Amino acid sequence: MIARPIGRRLFAALTGALCLALPLAQAWAVDIEEVTTPLGLKAWLVEDHSVPIVTLAFSFDGGTASEPQGSKGVTSMMALLLTDGAGTFDAQAFKRREEEAEVSLGFGASLDRVSGSLSVLTANRDEGFELLRLAMTEPRFDPEMIEQRRAQATSSLNQSEQRPATIAARAMMSTVFAGHPYAPDVEGVRAGLKALTQEGLKARAATLLSRTGLVMSAVGDIDKAELARQIDRAFGSLPAGPAQAAVPQWTPEIKRRTIVIEKPSPQSSVQIALPGIARNDPDWYAAFVMNHILGGSGLGSRLSTEVREKRGLTYGVTSGLRLFRKAALMVISTASANDKVAEAVTLIHGEMARLRSDLVTPEELADAKTYLSGALPVSLDSSGSVANLLYSMKVDDLPRDHLDKRPALIGAVTAEDVRRVAKRLLRDDNAVTVVVGKPVGISAEP
Repeated sequence: MIARPIGRRLFAALTGALCLALPLAQAWAVDIEEVTTPLGLKAWLVEDHSVPIVTLAFSFDGGTASEPQGSKGVTSMMALLLTDGAGTFDAQAFKRREEEAEVSLGFGASLDRVSGSLSVLTANRDEGFELLRLAMTEPRFDPEMIEQRRAQATSSLNQSEQRPATIAARAMMSTVFAGHPYAPDVEGVRAGLKALTQEGLKARAATLLSRTGLVMSAVGDIDKAELARQIDRAFGSLPAGPAQAAVPQWTPEIKRRTIVIEKPSPQSSVQIALPGIARNDPDWYAAFVMNHILGGSGLGSRLSTEVREKRGLTYGVTSGLRLFRKAALMVISTASANDKVAEAVTLIHGEMARLRSDLVTPEELADAKTYLSGALPVSLDSSGSVANLLYSMKVDDLPRDHLDKRPALIGAVTAEDVRRVAKRLLRDDNAVTVVVGKPVGISAEP
């Protein structure tokens, strides 16, 4: 989710300091209420009247993966330009109005959704939701701002093609999602940016900014009745069109493959991708714990211990479970000196094999459960973090009482569960490895 820089020091102080006053116990024992507006829109709400701030997190169904051919890049540009002028306010006037009202408002796009966020002082609540309404219903897409954003996006795209880590990530996604809309298309985006028009941006906004498929959560100094009023005011005039056509389900057809992309660099960036696990899969929490032990915890994980601490082959190595609407991946990332990267990759596969064959120790399992159960409440240190948690729960179609059940679900994972899910996910014959740099001892494997 992309948010604009906050306006004045007062608002920055409130969001940066006062939001931290949300007590940890209160942030964990959240009372999630469901709000249904007179127009039938739904949102989750956690009331917190200790700080005079309201935070809203929301998104619309449909993202960059659903872009038509010839219009690649239009969704991200549309989202970015929504706050570059709306209604009678050009870009400068709109930004000035945000600053004067102490409003932080922004939009962004992912493969599956267009997301937005709003943070506003209670005293300026009406103004904040009005600016949100204007951005969604009356965006200007002024030609001068289109040209400015086009130039910025093109420059960013060009720069990214010089970064080994970005090249590796794109090549990994292109390989595992070949033939699927999730596969990145850099040249398509470049051509789409050149062809971008005001009419195309307006058409994309009209297609995606709909009450159908809208997901919302709110946290802060507001009650159910007032939130319902503000939501209907901001979102009520959006069309309630048909549901967006979903991208096709991804069918994993990954086979072992190694891709080497030569780039002049003192070190090589590595991405190892395997088919992942859906959020609603019965093995999700076993995979969650397994990933933490393997590399999800950063320092202290098996990968970090073996690759970084014992041998000094890298500054960092991580593993993660990635979720998309129609796919799931497990990705291991690292970087190492060109003459050491082969050893690092060999060690990674060795740790994958060890998890498949041996039970994790009781200490490892207990530490993982303690960390994973405790890390979430610690992270809920602001109204924005709580709003984003609620939002992600709604997107993942989790029940409102999920937070109450979560510790027990983590606690129920056994060492045998971890080994079983490791055998399922950490398969060498499913691993796509991408190495970008000038690696020694690693050859392409088609």
